[in-house]
Amino acid sequence: MPAPRPTVLITGGAGFIGSNLVRQWLAEESDAVVTLDALTYAGLRESLGDALAHPRHELVVGDIGDAPLVRELLAEHRPRAVLHLAAESHVDRSIVEPLGFVQTNVVGTAALLEETTRWWRELPAESRDAFRFVHVSTDEVFGSAEAGRTFTVASPLAPNSPYAASKAAGEQLARAFAHTYGLPVVTLNPGNHYGPRQLPEKLIPKMILRADAGEPLPLYGDGQHQRDWIHVDDGCRAIRAAAACGTPGERYLIGSDNCYPNRAIVEQLCDEIDRQRDDGRRRRELIAAAADRPGHDRRYALDSAPAQRQLNWRPQIELAAGLRDTVAWYLANGPWIAAATQSLAARDAAGAAARPL
Repeated sequence: MPAPRPTVLITGGAGFIGSNLVRQWLAEESDAVVTLDALTYAGLRESLGDALAHPRHELVVGDIGDAPLVRELLAEHRPRAVLHLAAESHVDRSIVEPLGFVQTNVVGTAALLEETTRWWRELPAESRDAFRFVHVSTDEVFGSAEAGRTFTVASPLAPNSPYAASKAAGEQLARAFAHTYGLPVVTLNPGNHYGPRQLPEKLIPKMILRADAGEPLPLYGDGQHQRDWIHVDDGCRAIRAAAACGTPGERYLIGSDNCYPNRAIVEQLCDEIDRQRDDGRRRRELIAAAADRPGHDRRYALDSAPAQRQLNWRPQIELAAGLRDTVAWYLANGPWIAAATQSLAARDAAGAAARPL
């Protein structure tokens, strides 16, 4: 009987980063891929597309907090790595509904860590040593970077939003499981991802679709909040590198040195849509100020040079090219836009019926 094909388990694999990772993994790696996703409003079957029928891919609809399900998947598939991306991720929603973020990002992560650790400890020594739990966190756990400074692996955690706090808590749990039980955890703190299949509640797809429709483009405050932007394909390559050669117990900051104010990003998007539509319109005129978000961090900036050296990884997609391709993708993918818009509308309706803070 042939040996079973090596497998990776990707949580949140129907989300934005996750679906791009699943697609990239199937295209460029040989492992089988098991996707575990609860298919909340942010997880779409449409984002997986052709991967749904790929012979090396299986989608399992379920929650990371469902311990019996996680236990069953680990026992059945014996993954060589768990790539943990499942999370509630929209900062604005965390301000209105913080408890849901704690439930997924903290309690769910704890359940996943517990079941993974229990299963991992029973593996043969060689399999234990080769296994990796790649925990994908965020740069937002560090709070706001001072002008001219960058976050490093030594930066203290100082989360300022409920989302960032929940991610920091999940990250600390992963660290604790590594320290207490020896689970080989590798932590990634990426910047702001952009690219195809990102829900239009996030800045870049939201502004693309609104600008294309001729609608106002509201920017929080003065629009000078800075972010380190990384194309999702580059971010997925970093996750793959971490699974391949990341050192257990280490943290890697994944950025691209594309630290720009939100207004500059939106202006580039407007100009790019003007070029691609070629309809004589000037979409920069749609940019308008909006009341700032509570507790809005002013600046995120990452020193990713150590990660580039240690993981033998580097970002490959320049910002201008990445934004150009991202605009083209959103303008050309109406069916996916319709599915995402419908999912968001259903989520907003459910949220309106809840008790917002």
